[in-house]
Amino acid sequence: MERESFENDQVAKALNESFVPIKLDREERPDIDRIYMQYVQATTGHGGWPMNVFITPDLEPVFGGTYWPGPDTPAVLKGGHPGFLGILAKISNLWETDQQRCLRSAKSVTSQLQEFSKSGSRSISAAAQDGPEPLELELLEDSYEHFTKRYDKQHAGFGSAPKFPTPVNLAFLILLGDCSSKVREVVGVDECTEAASMAMDTLRNMTRGGIHDQVGHGFARYSVTRDWSLPHFEKMLYDQGQLLSVYLDAFLVSKDTEMLDAVHDIATYLTEAPMAAPSGGFHSSEDADSLFRSSDKEKREGAFYVWTKNEIESIVGSKDADLCCEYWNVKASGNVDPENDAHDELRNQNVLARTCTFETLAKKHGLSTEATTSILENGRAKLLAHRNKERPRPALDDKIVAGWNGLAIGALARASGALRSNSRGERSEGYLGAAVRAATFVKRELFDAPSGQLKRVYREGVGDAPGFADDYAFLISGLIDLYEATFDDEYLQLADSLQKTQITLFEDPQNGGFFSTQAGQQDIILRLKDSTDGAEPSTNGISASNLYRLGSLFEDEEYTKKAARTIEAFAEEASQHPFSFTSMMSSIVASHFGVKSIAICGDDVAVEDAVNVSRTSLRPNVTVTRLGGSAKSHWLKGRNKLLASMDSSKPSLQVCHAGSCKVLEAGDAIQAFAQD
Repeated sequence: MERESFENDQVAKALNESFVPIKLDREERPDIDRIYMQYVQATTGHGGWPMNVFITPDLEPVFGGTYWPGPDTPAVLKGGHPGFLGILAKISNLWETDQQRCLRSAKSVTSQLQEFSKSGSRSISAAAQDGPEPLELELLEDSYEHFTKRYDKQHAGFGSAPKFPTPVNLAFLILLGDCSSKVREVVGVDECTEAASMAMDTLRNMTRGGIHDQVGHGFARYSVTRDWSLPHFEKMLYDQGQLLSVYLDAFLVSKDTEMLDAVHDIATYLTEAPMAAPSGGFHSSEDADSLFRSSDKEKREGAFYVWTKNEIESIVGSKDADLCCEYWNVKASGNVDPENDAHDELRNQNVLARTCTFETLAKKHGLSTEATTSILENGRAKLLAHRNKERPRPALDDKIVAGWNGLAIGALARASGALRSNSRGERSEGYLGAAVRAATFVKRELFDAPSGQLKRVYREGVGDAPGFADDYAFLISGLIDLYEATFDDEYLQLADSLQKTQITLFEDPQNGGFFSTQAGQQDIILRLKDSTDGAEPSTNGISASNLYRLGSLFEDEEYTKKAARTIEAFAEEASQHPFSFTSMMSSIVASHFGVKSIAICGDDVAVEDAVNVSRTSLRPNVTVTRLGGSAKSHWLKGRNKLLASMDSSKPSLQVCHAGSCKVLEAGDAIQAFAQD
């Protein structure tokens, strides 16, 4: 719509004569975006972006939708599809001729939205305030069954086109495959195995598909096609952070080198320009559209990423071109179906996607795997060099968003710890360094120590928007991960401060859970609770996990109670649609069995082995503290009196819970970090 309508003189005239146009940056104000997205979804049956909503001076919605074609577009010229100009004319006429009807309708709809928004707001009894009943573990089984029904057995992923990665769901399925025996008894052994298999196949098809930048690094936001071959080329920070973590989980449970390659690919994308900001922190996204050449006048979607066969032959060289073209599914007439190219921007173009493995291709052509690998890697390097030199890069959204940085900080921190002893472990220090720099930047620029509050956005200075509940949740989670990668309690101290602020500003003290916005905000018509997962995990799902983890790390019973109350606040909705609450599932398990806390003390070979096991294990409900050695733990000992009583110099491994600890034998590290 940007090109078709908002740069069109007719549209500009109609908008400026009859309306007050407001362009909202949904990255800066996700709260407003969520409110009106609820309205659009409720009234049209679907949502998405671009989103357009007509509102009254009191901010109440009158009419809304997503994409409407601009003047002179084929959809409008052929008829049968309302154009944006026609919509503007009808709304303007209705407002002029029957304004009171518009106002009554808007108030009625707003009232219905307010009633609908009471999700997570049913009153919790006094008895439940002290310890609500845990949600049933069968919800994990119900979620698994939902994903099984929607699983695409041919191309992996869930549902049909367009296909979104939705990393939070993949993470749940992988965790289900590596869960405790108690969970397996409920869900089923074969079912847990199948859950992980669905996630692994999806991740494999994604990394081989066009949604993955085969020449550079990183993943696009979603696939236009069912087979992952044609992406919407925009790259988002929140996707990279989540996918990095999920691919790491997949590698840890499978030791599959293809998963490891994806880990390094995403981590490289995050830690290099343009996503890594020179001053620390990570930028928000790269656009889908760009110029193909600097001399071009019009941007086109995917111009930076697509290739003709002639280009590849010229750049790679005739000797190796056939092998490269076969590997990446390159065709002389292009590999994009015209039905998926509405604006005719991809004619004769190819989106690179892997069609086979190095080994399969080598066998077919009578080459060694090493020779085939060398040819393809050299070809990729030549294409990358040409792309970087000759093609203008897509526009960068250089906002640094607190919450999205939290997702990236946590993922990079986990990757650095898990891969330190790996064959490519030298890269891990770079990943950790980037996470530390980002955390330092956010603390310096977006955190106000006297008030304990966050700002949401930095771009050439701190933005006006306050931090929302998701900024606190995602950043706290990332800081806990960063602590466990460094054992520097500075990050736990900041996480604790942010958690206290989140509770003060956003908690619903009567009903449990967290609102997305602070009380008393004047520019919104609803105060929502973000409970269900989508492109980003839900604020309340991550907050419940944070509270359980911090409760375990600090032996803080109040945090643990608030975690349980957060889950209970959404019991009714989660029971009806558990598959929409996958980020809450590990916390539901924790509500039954608790969170295990492992304290590692001293410094010897067995201790270092235990640290390594802790970082290379998938352990959603196990926390780790380190005392002695190179760990910084002075503040932590003051926060957790149980840790203060331990001898930091004496090598030991202890399991702590409910105010007491049990010393384990030196060789019990693997068992200590197991889910059972």
